[in-house]
Amino acid sequence: MNDQPQAELDWRDGTIPISRRFDDPYFSLDNGLEETRYVFLAGNDLPARFGGDFVIGELGFGTGLNFLTTWKAWQDAGSPGSLTFVTFEAFPMAVADMATSLAAFPELAEWSDQLISALSAGGPLRFGQIELQIVVGDVRDCLPQTDLLADAWYLDGFSPAKNPEMWGPDLMEQVAVHTKTGGTLATYTAAGHVRRALSEVGFDVVRLSGYGRKRHMTKAVKR
Repeated sequence: MNDQPQAELDWRDGTIPISRRFDDPYFSLDNGLEETRYVFLAGNDLPARFGGDFVIGELGFGTGLNFLTTWKAWQDAGSPGSLTFVTFEAFPMAVADMATSLAAFPELAEWSDQLISALSAGGPLRFGQIELQIVVGDVRDCLPQTDLLADAWYLDGFSPAKNPEMWGPDLMEQVAVHTKTGGTLATYTAAGHVRRALSEVGFDVVRLSGYGRKRHMTKAVKR
């Protein structure tokens, strides 16, 4: 990841990374870990659906918080089979900045230490039966070139108002193409244009109560 343009950060309270490019925090100011569990795990009915060769796609790797939370949930559930986590990131965070960010979540230290060590060593990013694939570049270019077929998606780009390219109809169509029938997605945003785009490309879309100060979120199932 070192050859790519890296994320440029400011810090709030020395612990919460803020993207200078998008003027948006990387995780909830209320409780980033609980928001991840609420939006991305519960929103995709996880860990109940884990089993077999389960595949998760993610738009926006960021600090790695979603991956670590998922890894811990998979391990705590004693899930059988394997988990492949494919994530797309245009501006990867420096490993040292990632370590600083993840230090805010001491309950994930067992997993974040392993991730940071593997990233520092240059991979491979395999942890037992879990494989992490970080695809660096513009997801609008990268996703169409993959053979990814996800059971679940985490749509976690910066907010649609500040990062509209991450939420356009063409990209939502590619997400649909790379989702199994009956597969799910979840996102913290409930922006009307995002929900409409998802509906138009083959998802049954539901708006739910959001986490913390966010009124609503979105979950969807591929028809």
